[in-house]
Amino acid sequence: MTIRNICIYGAGALGGTFATKIANGLGPEANVSVVARGAHLAAIRDKGLTVEPGGDAAPLHARVTATSDPSDLPSQDLIITGLKGHQLADAAEGLAGLLEEGTRVIMILNGIPWWYFHRDAESGHAERQLSELDPEGKLWRLVGPERVIGCVAYQGAEVIEPGVIRLNGDGRFFLGEPSGELSQDLQSISALLGRAGLNILPTQRIRDAIWTKLMGNAAYNPISALTGGRMNSIMENAALVEQVGKVMTETRAVGEALGAVFSGSVEEQLSRSGGFGPVRTSMLQDLLAGKALEIMPLTGMVVALGKLAGVPTPTCETVLALTLQLGRENLRN
Repeated sequence: MTIRNICIYGAGALGGTFATKIANGLGPEANVSVVARGAHLAAIRDKGLTVEPGGDAAPLHARVTATSDPSDLPSQDLIITGLKGHQLADAAEGLAGLLEEGTRVIMILNGIPWWYFHRDAESGHAERQLSELDPEGKLWRLVGPERVIGCVAYQGAEVIEPGVIRLNGDGRFFLGEPSGELSQDLQSISALLGRAGLNILPTQRIRDAIWTKLMGNAAYNPISALTGGRMNSIMENAALVEQVGKVMTETRAVGEALGAVFSGSVEEQLSRSGGFGPVRTSMLQDLLAGKALEIMPLTGMVVALGKLAGVPTPTCETVLALTLQLGRENLRN
């Protein structure tokens, strides 16, 4: 495929990181645009995007075309969404307006994606649509799961001021077709993003990567929001670590029932998490900013898919009920 026009739809912390690295790494080879809003959009238009990698690495800076209205942009060869799972359905029409024949859409998502069961050969639920994530089927109908390349991101990032993003650690990004094929599109896109300086890991089992990361996200995100705790303080509290372990165990059981394969144990994941510093999870960041919380794609879908698979999830149900109420109160205040 020919990739020249690249739009990052939702240029927050991760989306903005992709935009900056692609514009820097590919230069005139790519026409990079972003869809953003508010003060962040104003800063991008005025000063461009800046990414602070941390450590001794120099900041990256990029000037890109920026708009709040995707209809301002031409059709795209590649779209990369930086929106969260609960924001995507509202963007379906905007995304659809950027599509042309052959356009591929990389969706950087935490948790279960709306396209999860497309061409899924292992769960017994192939082509099942998830109304919890795509209530009116707009994403399935207007964007189409056949265009999607899944992305699981391991990159701590935070917008520290409009137009400026700070990274925490070195990132890596798993990309995979829902079908499990190492398609030519997947290989071409992975090579292109690799040249831009992104650590891209193509995989034939993107759902394994989804569930492996969800083990942590389903636990840490809501627990950090409920307690106000950063990662290090959560891991220093034995009672909270016990609850994290229970959520992880239930999440793993649901994933295995649907065909996912996990490479490490819950204990190993908890051990790795103990090395985190004072990092604010994305849900805690959203809570403090007064934004809607990304609940349903994470713990919410563990509960929903647990019911589908006949796997009990009592701890996740409790955490979900508390976090849903927290989210409602947060928007009310």
